[in-house]
Amino acid sequence: MQRPLLWKELLGDRAPSLRSTAAMLTSLTALAATSLIAAPSVAVPLSESCALRRTQAHHSEGLDSWNAAYPRPTRDLDAVLVFLSFPDAAPLTTPAELTADHFPATSEFFARASYGKFALRPHPRRQWLEMPRPSTAYAIRRDWNAEHRAAYLKDALATADRHVDFSRYDVVYFVADPHAPGVDSDATKVVNLETPLEVDGTGLHRVVTVFERHPPDRLVLAHETGHVFDLPDLYHRPADGKGDWDTHVGDWDLMGSQFALAPDLFAWHKWKLGWLEPRQVACVRGTGSTRLTLEAVGAGPVAGDEAGSAAAGAQAFGAGRGMKLAVVRTGPDSALGIEARGAVGNDGSVCTQGVLVYRIRSGAESGGGPIEVFDAHPRTESCGEESVYPPLADAPVAVGESFTVPGEAVRVAVEGRTASGAWTVRITTGR
Repeated sequence: MQRPLLWKELLGDRAPSLRSTAAMLTSLTALAATSLIAAPSVAVPLSESCALRRTQAHHSEGLDSWNAAYPRPTRDLDAVLVFLSFPDAAPLTTPAELTADHFPATSEFFARASYGKFALRPHPRRQWLEMPRPSTAYAIRRDWNAEHRAAYLKDALATADRHVDFSRYDVVYFVADPHAPGVDSDATKVVNLETPLEVDGTGLHRVVTVFERHPPDRLVLAHETGHVFDLPDLYHRPADGKGDWDTHVGDWDLMGSQFALAPDLFAWHKWKLGWLEPRQVACVRGTGSTRLTLEAVGAGPVAGDEAGSAAAGAQAFGAGRGMKLAVVRTGPDSALGIEARGAVGNDGSVCTQGVLVYRIRSGAESGGGPIEVFDAHPRTESCGEESVYPPLADAPVAVGESFTVPGEAVRVAVEGRTASGAWTVRITTGR
C-alpha cells in the first residue's frame, strides 16, 4: 500500500489463549504506528526542558519516556515472516521470493538509520500456510470492515500458531499471497491488540498484515515497522480522499512516504528511538544568538554487514557521532527541530541539501500532523515528478541563506560548510 490507515475499533471479546480457537481474539484495535535564561541564547547538552512529554495521543511524539507496549530498537530484534495462502489460489511466488522483496532492504534501512546501533533480524518461514477460507471471503481492503478483519486475524493466528513459536520473536509479519484474487495491495497495515493475546507464553501486542503486490512498494515494510516502534504517520489524509497526502513533511521522513527521496528518519525520531547520544542533541534556550555545527542526519554508516548484529554494526559504522539535532522549545507540547540533510546514507537520493526546520507537536495524533516541515523557499519547488511533494522538496535552508520561522521569534542562518561537510548554523531567538 502507499499509506496505511488509522483506525480505532473494538472487534470482540478475548479468550485466555490462542489455543482456545473458539474465542481466540481479544478486543483488537487496528491503528494502522522552557525556561528562559538571560541573553545571549546558549546551546546546552540535552535537558528535560527540550524533551517534549509523551501524551495520550496515539504514537505521541513526546520522548521524555518510552511506551513499554512497543519494542524499543536499542537492541537487536527478531522478526518472523509467516506466508499465508488461500484455497482459491495457487501461489505464483515462493516465500523466498517474497522475503527478498523486503529483506535485506528493510534491515539495511534500519542499520543505516540507527548508525549500526540496531539490527532487525528476519526469520522467514519456508512454506506457505493455507488459510481455512478463500481470500475473497475476508473482503480485504484499505477501509476494512471490522468483522471481516477480525475473521482474517483469527484464522491467520490459528493457522500460524500450529507452526510458529511466537515467544521467539519481537515482530510478526503475516504476508498474504499477493496473487490471490481477494488480496488488496492497499490494505497493508499494523494491527494493534488493545489487550495483548497470551500465546506461547508471551503477550502478542501487534502484527503487521502485509498484502503487498510482487514486487512491492519501495520501503513499505520499513514504514510499517516504524509503527511497531511507536512512530506515527506523518502524511495528511484528506477528509474526502482527494488532494495531496504529503503536505506535512514531503520527502523528508519514511513515516511520511516510503517513496520519499530522502526517507531517513528525522533526527527527532532517532532521538526518540534511542539512537542519538545526549551530546548529539543541543537544546537552544534563552534569547540571542548561538552557533552550532550540524552533521547530516544520514552521515554515519560507511561499511560493514548492515543486517548483522548491532554490536558489529556500531563498530563498522563508527562515524556519525557529531551533533545531529538542535531543539528550540516553543510551548508546553511543541518544539522546533533543526537538522542538516545531505546526500548520504538513506538520503542518497535527496533532492536538495541544507538545514531543515520543522515543528513537533507531542499532542497531535498519528496522521494529524505531529511533525510539519517549514518551507524555506515557499515560492519554488524542485524535482518535479521524482518528489512525492515538489513544493517541499527544496524546503531546506541553503548555505548563505537565512530563514525566519513563521509565527516564532526564531531565525536560522546557514553560514557555511566545514571540511568534513557539516553545516555551520547560527540560531537566533527573541525579537
